[in-house]
Amino acid sequence: MNPYSSLCDDFGVYIYLNTKMALPSGRETVLHFFDRLRKTYPQMMDFDCRESGEFVLEEDREQGSYRWVTLEARRLCAGYVNPPDLEAADALHEHLLDVAPYHLDFNPLDCEALDVLFAFDFMYSGNHDEVVAEALGLNTTLEGLLQLPGSRVLNYEPSLMLALDDPCRLQCRMSIETRTNFYQVRTGQFPEAPISVYFTVRQYWGRQPFKDFTESYRNQRRICQELVDSHIIPAVVRPLAQTIAAKQ
Repeated sequence: MNPYSSLCDDFGVYIYLNTKMALPSGRETVLHFFDRLRKTYPQMMDFDCRESGEFVLEEDREQGSYRWVTLEARRLCAGYVNPPDLEAADALHEHLLDVAPYHLDFNPLDCEALDVLFAFDFMYSGNHDEVVAEALGLNTTLEGLLQLPGSRVLNYEPSLMLALDDPCRLQCRMSIETRTNFYQVRTGQFPEAPISVYFTVRQYWGRQPFKDFTESYRNQRRICQELVDSHIIPAVVRPLAQTIAAKQ
């Protein structure tokens, strides 16, 4: 069971494998790679080559729960949006990390960093930055700014990055992305759009203790869930969900 489905509108588990050299972009290699993925996950039928040069294979997004894989110039990305459980997301990511090095001809020597990310989306029609500031508050020395007559919050996207080991090779980052612009605040016309809370655990490669990508992924995913459960859910996700619910 997905333990986070009741806390937000959409939840996803993503990975980003960043390489030092360019990944293959030839027609035969790319199609062969995605065709092998499609054989493992037959519902991944939607393939696209975007103007930016990215190649994408994904399931039908209208189902609400779907997998996707993207091949960029120097990054391999994948995600499972609204997975039935975390194990289903793990299965996708571990399979991809096992087979991609062989089909795309790269190895750990070429890896810059591996990211494991949890994403929480909250649909909200209103001033995103204002609701984030209300839910999470400001530093007590700055709270008075919110009380200025006629003031309105135009941008508030808290971000925090921490090192989790002495060499700073293992890091985590919490960030919030809002989607309100100045025009919407000025006119009072706010379309419904997601407020996103991201929590990432990044492992820089090179002198890391893991033998392969899958082993590192399992460690990062474990750390990510532990920190999300103990800190991000009570301090960020629940206050934001409660504040949004009170305004609707």
